[in-house]
Amino acid sequence: MDGDAFRVYVRDVLAPTLRRGDVVVLDNLPAHKVAGIREAITARRAQLFYLPPYSPDMNPIEMAFAKLKALLRQQPARTVDALVERIGELLDRFPPCECANFFQAAGYQRSM
Repeated sequence: MDGDAFRVYVRDVLAPTLRRGDVVVLDNLPAHKVAGIREAITARRAQLFYLPPYSPDMNPIEMAFAKLKALLRQQPARTVDALVERIGELLDRFPPCECANFFQAAGYQRSM
């Protein structure tokens, strides 16, 4: 995904769902830092934070990717179509409580 595509995603998909006090955390992918991203998020009165460089331990998606890769290695797909199908099947192996644990392990606290 390039910066232009990400800006469109933020403007048209993410920002409309944000409410005052929501927090958006992004890594340092150059596409995440193009003009207009911060403005689209803060216009909704949400906060934007960037992770420190080289900090995969603070990014919950890295834990999910690690689990996904381990599961994929157990039954490797041989074609792109089979890989896409297998990933879809494996998503059921990520219950909400485990996903919440990924955030907690990365240092995020849930606030009510």
